[in-house]
Amino acid sequence: MFTEDYSDLVIEHFMCPRNVGILQNSNGEGSNGDPQCGDFLDIYIRVENNIIEDISFLVQGCPASIATSSMVTELAKGKPLQEALEITEEDIIDALGGLPEQKKHCSNLGVKALRNAIEDYKKS
Repeated sequence: MFTEDYSDLVIEHFMCPRNVGILQNSNGEGSNGDPQCGDFLDIYIRVENNIIEDISFLVQGCPASIATSSMVTELAKGKPLQEALEITEEDIIDALGGLPEQKKHCSNLGVKALRNAIEDYKKS
């Protein structure tokens, strides 16, 4: 069974992801797809006073992609934009208690989509 490869926290974020859905009052949106595995992520942010006040996502992908997408929203929520831009793939993996080597690339989905959403916000 796949659960032997994942930490309890990865399984929790896969089974009960946080911040799922389209954020209706977003003022920044970012997407990213991973051609390596076919996963795709959209992140929506609402920024007020340079702080990510709210964030949500929609993802199509494997359990690791769902868990990493959920975790990136948890890490970014409430952060100033500059701090959110500094979130790395390793930050996400560490926050989840690790990922199997063959799934570590899933963490780049969230980092890139978040950065794209912040860039979109800055253009407006």
